[in-house]
Amino acid sequence: MKAEYEKILSRYIPEPSVGLICEWIIQRGIHLTITKERSTKLGDFRPSEKTRGHKISVNHNLNPYAFLLTLVHEIAHLETWNTYKNKVKPHGREWKTAFIGLMQPFLHELIFPAEVLHEIRKYLNNPAASSCSDHNLSIALRRFDTEPALFLEELPEGAVFKIGSGRVFKKGEKRRKHFHCLEMNSARAYLISPAAEVTLIT
Repeated sequence: MKAEYEKILSRYIPEPSVGLICEWIIQRGIHLTITKERSTKLGDFRPSEKTRGHKISVNHNLNPYAFLLTLVHEIAHLETWNTYKNKVKPHGREWKTAFIGLMQPFLHELIFPAEVLHEIRKYLNNPAASSCSDHNLSIALRRFDTEPALFLEELPEGAVFKIGSGRVFKKGEKRRKHFHCLEMNSARAYLISPAAEVTLIT
């Protein structure tokens, strides 16, 4: 069974992490499903009514570093559920403690590139509900996608760009954490995250 899991997981996560992740899956009786891309989430945890057999799913299209981080995130939900059931907040102190602890064996450059590892260490000071909510970590991870995205923060001020919905904006100055951008059709101003994926027009 372990050899079969290792063969499958080696396609999705960094090789040095495969052995330990397989042990966790077997020990915890996890039903892991690798799903098609979901726009609303990277992974998911569904508790079983039985002691074992909890379900975890992770999107198939994540790069190896994002996949591993997401999978450990969901295993931390499983650990929290086993201890507290639904008596605590999904991403409260108990989950944060479990997630930080589970990540420790993977925090070295044999598994994560230096720039990703640097952002993960900062993120673990106070992990949030999703790695996507930390724009520096999100950008560091997505640079390793098969087709790396272009991010708003990489564009010069005054550049005209399009976002996923098709709306077109002109990039303005940074206001604290977000960029002040002008929508071309309506002339309305919006604050847009530096980590927004964009397509450069001019």
